[in-house]
Amino acid sequence: MKSKVAIFTSLIFIIVAFRSLDERLGVLPLDFPKPVYDFTKNSLSQSKIQLGRALFYDPILSRNNMISCASCHSQFSAFTHVDHALSHGIDDKIGFRNAPALINLAWQSSFMRDGAVNHLDVQALAPISNPVEMDENMAHVVSKLQASRLYTKLFYKAFGDSIITGEKTLKAISQFMLTLVSSNSKYDSVMRKQSVFTEQENRGYNLFKKNCVSCHSEPLFTNDGFRNNGLPIDTALKDYGRYRVTNNPLDSLKFKVPTLRNIEFSPPYMHDGRFKKLSEVMNHYTNEIKKSKSLSSELQRPIVLTSHEKVDIIAFLLTLTDKAFLFNPHYFYPKEIFSEAAKD
Repeated sequence: MKSKVAIFTSLIFIIVAFRSLDERLGVLPLDFPKPVYDFTKNSLSQSKIQLGRALFYDPILSRNNMISCASCHSQFSAFTHVDHALSHGIDDKIGFRNAPALINLAWQSSFMRDGAVNHLDVQALAPISNPVEMDENMAHVVSKLQASRLYTKLFYKAFGDSIITGEKTLKAISQFMLTLVSSNSKYDSVMRKQSVFTEQENRGYNLFKKNCVSCHSEPLFTNDGFRNNGLPIDTALKDYGRYRVTNNPLDSLKFKVPTLRNIEFSPPYMHDGRFKKLSEVMNHYTNEIKKSKSLSSELQRPIVLTSHEKVDIIAFLLTLTDKAFLFNPHYFYPKEIFSEAAKD
């Protein structure tokens, strides 16, 4: 019964948060800042969201009609993948990064591990065109969608005509991703004074605020920036992160700071998925920082934690799990949409 109430509460927050089409976004999740995303340029509607949801789960976006967005972004793992370190794409090709979790995207100003995309409305174009992910082009995607009776109906319902374009396709996908709002964890409940931390969770919270919050800022648990967090470079991948985008040596080995929301459900960790457990992550920050010119200023001084304190921080991190988000039926595979298409 509690889980059903939690799911309903989460849905209410999403509906209220995004029902307005201008700056009056209603009541946002408690203590969340103003979204970065400009809703006036892509006003949300239920029909567009449902179209985007169908596109998100449909492998029609890939060259061989085998890979969908959901192939690497599973709801039950916080819209990332958990069964391998690096993302797998078309023709069993392996990428060179771990897929980032898709959470609270309306509050982000850049996307991808290196920030190569600066607007959510075009983000999906990157994996669609990537030769080891979907290996497709938008012109062909539009052609396939235009030939589909299902999608001509869905686009007509969403946009008022059945002419499908790349822009409409990408904006519909972003509409669905904008609804992926996580704001109903135990942490959120404590902040709303609806529940309390255990003694261990509270100790972990205080340690977190002392050692981690400068990069993983509340309440989004990311500062939306880029940091070199002291990982030694993978000699096989040779991924220099943000440097690949800016060519600025000061950006070498910097990667986008990920949100810690639902971290319990989104291993493996780091841009290359090198750590399988949160305990390994904690050990990295206390014992394995690699010094370099671009190392984050927050990590210039060692983080000193006892083994018990590390466990306490992990206990706090588990309070960021939002099961109402992870099991929200509005994010499920839209079988009702595809079932209707099968009848035609």
